[in-house]
Amino acid sequence: MTLVVTDYVAPYNMLIHALKFQHQLALAPLFAHLLAQTWQHSISKRADLIIPIPLSAQRLSERGFNQSLEIAKPLAKHLQLPLHSSLAFRIRHTHAQSSLAFNKRKNNLRGAFIIPNSAGALKNKHIIVIDDVMTSGHTVNEFAACLKRHGAARVTNLVFARTIAH
Repeated sequence: MTLVVTDYVAPYNMLIHALKFQHQLALAPLFAHLLAQTWQHSISKRADLIIPIPLSAQRLSERGFNQSLEIAKPLAKHLQLPLHSSLAFRIRHTHAQSSLAFNKRKNNLRGAFIIPNSAGALKNKHIIVIDDVMTSGHTVNEFAACLKRHGAARVTNLVFARTIAH
């Protein structure tokens, strides 16, 4: 299941851009607050832990931070859930999904995520995955599939904005 706060339209797209590319990290608690409201209005309302979508080492080095992690930190505090930010890794650099044609996006992410030492941390858990923007859904779907292969019983994607299909 995927829950989304808003479509990727003005003014939200500008706020996301400011967070990701202008290092406006002070926006992360606002996104977290709106994600918390979305979660609390959902039918689930109960989960075991939060995991942000990991960035590749190259993207993390370029940007200097993981925007999904920055959003997940205040969200985890608000929802009083443990945050596991170093359980999963993106083992290869992938092209930005927004830069690819729809039919190329799934292959771009195949095998991109690993969970090297889950040691049962995911077994039978309901996990909330945090991401800032969902384009085609391939990133959150690939990551959710990886979590399920490692024992997660349920994954809910909690995304701030989704792009509008053209």
